[in-house]
Amino acid sequence: MDQDILSVIEAASPSFSKGQRSIARYILGNYEKAAFMTASRLGQVVDVSESTVVRFAAELGYDGYPEMRRALQDMIRNRLTSVQRIQVAKDLMDSQDILSLVLSSDIEQIRLTMEETNRSHFETAVEMIVNAKNIYIFGLRSASALANFMGFYYNLLFDNVRVINGSSASEVFEQILRVSTGDVFIALSFPRYSRRTIKAMHYARDMGASVIGITDTNTSPIAKQADIALFARSDMISFLDTLVAPLSLVNALIVATSAKAKGDLYSNFEKLERIWDEYEVYEKNET
Repeated sequence: MDQDILSVIEAASPSFSKGQRSIARYILGNYEKAAFMTASRLGQVVDVSESTVVRFAAELGYDGYPEMRRALQDMIRNRLTSVQRIQVAKDLMDSQDILSLVLSSDIEQIRLTMEETNRSHFETAVEMIVNAKNIYIFGLRSASALANFMGFYYNLLFDNVRVINGSSASEVFEQILRVSTGDVFIALSFPRYSRRTIKAMHYARDMGASVIGITDTNTSPIAKQADIALFARSDMISFLDTLVAPLSLVNALIVATSAKAKGDLYSNFEKLERIWDEYEVYEKNET
């Protein structure tokens, strides 16, 4: 559905029942809250049954309430400031078991990511990484944790990995100055998307590198700049986006590329174990 969901609701409003009109009014006036409510919770707030909420989503042309809610989330996620996120989360989490709420949300994000990942695109990304002349990995702000994690393990597998760091645009572009044809540029970004990451992807493509984007949806500006885009669900929890599903996707990429990496992986890690032991990298269990 290409149309903005709020426009869809307004266009369909003449055909709504009394209960559906109440739902429509609430969503139009409080869409940033409605986007993160269950059908049951939205029904309670509007004083209609859960089944009325489900029928409302169907009336708009969605396959179900979860699809309508995702459309709302996709619309607003990049619009909310941190202050607005905190307020929305406060309204949602009041009187709830926050531990269960957050962990259940993370489990759901991984489940949806597994179901929705394009296996063909995933395998293509693996081949691109394994055969790359150089591997550039770039993620800013919260995504920098994912980039550094990926870089740590890829540095154990390959000798051509460069994790891009930098607090300024000039530092970033200095580090990717020589990116060229045959290289792979892996960009990671989730709402609110990093403008610097998008610009770096654009530069890498202009220089002939293949670009892999790891982001949340196909409407993400990261996806639009990528040759291959991989998607992992990133739901909003208070002022932060949970990156559990993106980390799981990164784990899958690391394991898949290690299985296809050229060279003797066993010998590499045997050598590493000797080095770690000699230089006392890890604490030994003396028992």
